[in-house]
Amino acid sequence: MEICHKRTNFYKDNKLVRKFGAKCVIIKLFNTVKRENLIDIMKGYSSMNENIESSQKFPMRPVAPLGVIAMNGCEEMGRRVNEYLMNWQVDATSDQKLHSFYGSDKNGFLLEAHCPRFGTGEGKGMIKDTVRGYDLFIICDVGAYQCTYKLYGREVPMTPDEHYADLKRIIAAVSGKAYRINVIMPMLYEGRQHRRTSRESMDCAVMLQELVAMGVSNIITFDAHDPRVQNAIPLSGFESIMPTYQMLKAMCHTYDDLRIDKHHMMVISPDEGALNRNIYYSSAMGVDMGMFYKRRDYTRVVNGRNPIIAHEYLGDSVEGKDVFVADDIIASGDSILDLAYNLKRRKAKRVFAGATFAFFTSGLEAFDKAYAEGVIDHVFATNLTYTPKEVLERPWFSQADMSKYMAFVIATLNHDQSLSYLLNPWNRIEAADEVPRRSSRRGLRFPAHKHK
Repeated sequence: MEICHKRTNFYKDNKLVRKFGAKCVIIKLFNTVKRENLIDIMKGYSSMNENIESSQKFPMRPVAPLGVIAMNGCEEMGRRVNEYLMNWQVDATSDQKLHSFYGSDKNGFLLEAHCPRFGTGEGKGMIKDTVRGYDLFIICDVGAYQCTYKLYGREVPMTPDEHYADLKRIIAAVSGKAYRINVIMPMLYEGRQHRRTSRESMDCAVMLQELVAMGVSNIITFDAHDPRVQNAIPLSGFESIMPTYQMLKAMCHTYDDLRIDKHHMMVISPDEGALNRNIYYSSAMGVDMGMFYKRRDYTRVVNGRNPIIAHEYLGDSVEGKDVFVADDIIASGDSILDLAYNLKRRKAKRVFAGATFAFFTSGLEAFDKAYAEGVIDHVFATNLTYTPKEVLERPWFSQADMSKYMAFVIATLNHDQSLSYLLNPWNRIEAADEVPRRSSRRGLRFPAHKHK
């Protein structure tokens, strides 16, 4: 008799499997076994399971072996995510209940994959490790412009279009052999082209439908420009995860003198599109909120958009208060800087800007000047997309690390558990509010109110 642990999805027709559920063992009989011996074996295994469940020593088993592919430009994020997954896998006695039993034989969950290109710019996807039966998570940063390739002898940077094309190549290279394919795309490809206002393409919706058609089960993104774009794939998995908790933690770690209450701080929405995001921040911190709205010149198009004529403010006075402005993207940064100058004219004490993705497409000179003049005090962003070294070295910039959060998402999905707790950071923010008002090595200060 040989007893071996297997994924049970392919053995549902077996009566013994149906009887003992997801935690069964597949028993291969090479010789005749007496019925009473077989019953004793199965009863013993059932008793072992009950003891494990009662002690809660081990978590639910993963749905399939876990594999993580970090696309070009995501190597550092992939390395950090793998470290967290391996720590949970090795330390079964820790308080993390999402460690996996796979990966120890390879000393990691990362799978080797490449997308080489020919001199004409054409490319292909290649996977060097087995993916058969794996629960695959492919991390793709479409904003990783530091990646380059040779095109007719010239070194050219990779655009979001090329990153997306490489993602499809890797999915195609899987050839349907994986148990499940999940795509983690921190910045949603063409996320700002989410709706049609004239005769124009709807690139983001087309991208989502293409991925689902190629067999992708779950698409995970962070702070989607408009999450309603998921209406393009209503029958497939789509999650837009907010980095609210990590951004607040980064701000409190950087400034130990913050007084987060209605008398000393406000949250300002930079436009009507960011209202929901900033309402959440203001509710979590228990402070008031104001907003700007943009007056645009709709007769002209400059750099793909209608130029902004002016920012008009709606809300209470910001005089003497710290102000936090949250948005999903800092592209050129012109809008944030215009708001900062406007708020300083209104006698705001300090201006903090937070963005999930910070690109600084027009350079850093304007931000350096604003910081030197005391107009903007700090910019907070995540490490979900590529950030150049010169930005990281600026005294006015700090980064919130999202690798542990991403590892939690991967482990939770791999165990087919609910994402509800991870998607809503309110409980974690509230828990931080319950600790002593000045805690940790930098002295966090939290509001004195209690969340309702």
